[in-house]
Amino acid sequence: MLADWWAPFADHLAMERRCSAYTVRNYRQAFEDFHRWLAAAGLWSKGLDALGARDVRDFVIEAQRRFDRRTLHNHVSGLRTFCKFWRQRGRLLRNPFAGVPLPKLEKRLPRFLTEEQMKLLLGGPSRLLESGSADPFSTGRDRLALELLYGGGLRVSELVALNYGAVDFGDGIARVRGKGGKERLCPLGRMALATLVKFRDEFARGKGPEDPILITAAGRRLTVRAVQLLLKRYLALAGLPHDFTPHKLRHAYATHLLNAGADLRLVQELLGHAQLATTQIYTHVSVARLKDVYDKAHPRA
Repeated sequence: MLADWWAPFADHLAMERRCSAYTVRNYRQAFEDFHRWLAAAGLWSKGLDALGARDVRDFVIEAQRRFDRRTLHNHVSGLRTFCKFWRQRGRLLRNPFAGVPLPKLEKRLPRFLTEEQMKLLLGGPSRLLESGSADPFSTGRDRLALELLYGGGLRVSELVALNYGAVDFGDGIARVRGKGGKERLCPLGRMALATLVKFRDEFARGKGPEDPILITAAGRRLTVRAVQLLLKRYLALAGLPHDFTPHKLRHAYATHLLNAGADLRLVQELLGHAQLATTQIYTHVSVARLKDVYDKAHPRA
């Protein structure tokens, strides 16, 4: 089943659409979950073309008991893409997930660290070094990872993939390959660039165009998981919420830019969002902050 139906679609996602490994993994989970449901209901043997609108609605209703609404939307999006792929190749006559009704998503504002919390977090590696609790290489590398995430607004996958050849040290700009293989230019900021130059001069094993910037003590490229773990270490050190992820630093990056008056379209470009609507959620955070300041400061609030 996997070789017949999944493998060609996975190759299409990775090779043609240039989806991240994370996206491919999520789409596979969606497909395997749907296959299990079909098999249990005795529908797989009839073929996907035999599925009616009621069958798909039954699947969505049952899936709501196991997944939150956002996960369900992501799964159905993956299955819709899967069926579209096979329809275009003539294996399916129609896409059973086209137009399937889904529960409305709750509007959740992104969580982010304040500017003071970011200062506290970014100071963590230096505090560890001063106390003798960590070595200069580890603290320098960890400080660089945090500075690049916040200073450049990078996704964690973009961060670990960054090579020296992608950075213009004169202008302080990194050329980043984001979702779907799209390239964008990311200013790194004065502090992040200074941290990068210091780490390069003191600890880099290789400085060629294809050499990774973030490395382990053995000189290998740092993994996404390693960045997630190091962030948790410094969150604990700063007394900040332990469930914050590297992506929350990207939220902080966008929100702090907008709070300081940056243009929304510019922030969209810096984040690499395909749709302006994706970026607009940060304006809600900024407006919420403005209202909070107003309520606390204005005598007639």
